[in-house]
Amino acid sequence: MPNLPSYTIHQARIQPDIAGARAGDWGGPAWVQAETLNVSQFRPESSDARPRTQAKLLYVAHGIYGMFKVEDHYVRCTHVGYQAAVYRDSCVEFFVQPKSDRGYFNFEFNCGGSLLCSYVTDPARGEGGALAEAVRLPDQAGEQVQVTHSLPQMVDPEMVGPVSWMLVFFIPFSILSEYVGPLSVLPGQVWRANLYKCAEDNSHPHWAAWSPVDELNFHLPRCFGTLVFAG
Repeated sequence: MPNLPSYTIHQARIQPDIAGARAGDWGGPAWVQAETLNVSQFRPESSDARPRTQAKLLYVAHGIYGMFKVEDHYVRCTHVGYQAAVYRDSCVEFFVQPKSDRGYFNFEFNCGGSLLCSYVTDPARGEGGALAEAVRLPDQAGEQVQVTHSLPQMVDPEMVGPVSWMLVFFIPFSILSEYVGPLSVLPGQVWRANLYKCAEDNSHPHWAAWSPVDELNFHLPRCFGTLVFAG
């Protein structure tokens, strides 16, 4: 696809504090150097809800940090636990492909901080919509992904009015290299990626992407933008 977006991911000068993360960190010392991207390409199947979703990414020698900031409505979150169906809730997602000849990872977080993640080598849809070749990351991998979130673990009934929420994550590179091999020196590398905001089981479902998808399906590596690792 033409005109796919590109994002420069900077090396953190100050390591973000995941445990103590809060909404005010968006412009704080650790995150001020990170560029902002907008998850604003909504699929036409969406309702009229258009939550403003922004994200920042940073990297350190041993992993990648991300922060989502969402100005939302109609927030609902009922799926709890590792590998739960978080995409049905008010959810943000980070899909990343470190090497062009290998598969990609989907890290999906609902607003309550629950995580679903897999390594996908063939995203073709089979019977019932299942991915053709994908493996769920094991519990020990999921335990290494750090997540901080501003909303409660469950939000039910739906919060109809305006709701601002944030979610911060850290993914160790060791999780990725387990599947795609050594990642070597990061500055100068170009990865493929996309970021999403969605909600299905609420009164105003929607599906939005950073790099636009050409069908209602987030598992489209052909539509991924690029992440350029700065020195």
